Amino acid sequence: MRGWVRCAVPSSRANALGVVSQPPSKVSGLLYGLGLGGFVDGIVLHQILQWHHMVSDVSRYPVNTIAGLEVNTLADGFFHMATWVLVLAASIAAITAWRQGRLAPNWSFHFGLVLTGWGIFNVVEGLIDHQILGVHHVRDDLAGPLSWDMGFLIFGVLLIVSGWTLHKAGLRTLERRALTTR
Repeated sequence: MRGWVRCAVPSSRANALGVVSQPPSKVSGLLYGLGLGGFVDGIVLHQILQWHHMVSDVSRYPVNTIAGLEVNTLADGFFHMATWVLVLAASIAAITAWRQGRLAPNWSFHFGLVLTGWGIFNVVEGLIDHQILGVHHVRDDLAGPLSWDMGFLIFGVLLIVSGWTLHKAGLRTLERRALTTR
């Protein structure tokens, strides 16, 4: 990337000239988005609204039986554990980037990546769980859940587009600052 070499930003891990030479990492923002997007899905759609669970559209595990609800709750727990691991990985990636002396991201750079990661989560989860595997839908409590599934996918695409646009604006700001502080 242009503009990053020799930008005058002090860091505990700066090079011999006392400047940071690497742009911020995208990894932590994307991982935070994937993990937090999963938490929003699990907490809001699974627990608060109770529209679906991880395997609520699998006939062997109906949510109107105790045994079926137990399996669905267990599957939800594994899902939440996976989203927690993504947030943990994001924290480790952020600390690693900081220890490497990388330039700190501005809000739009980072939050744009978080939104992008959330959108990626929605699109991947929506395609795999809702359409390909058919283990649940956004609204398993309705007879025709396809429109809700499509809305979920469209919302995911909108998050990706708006998040990436916000991220790129933050990146341009960082590049301008790097060029003016040389």
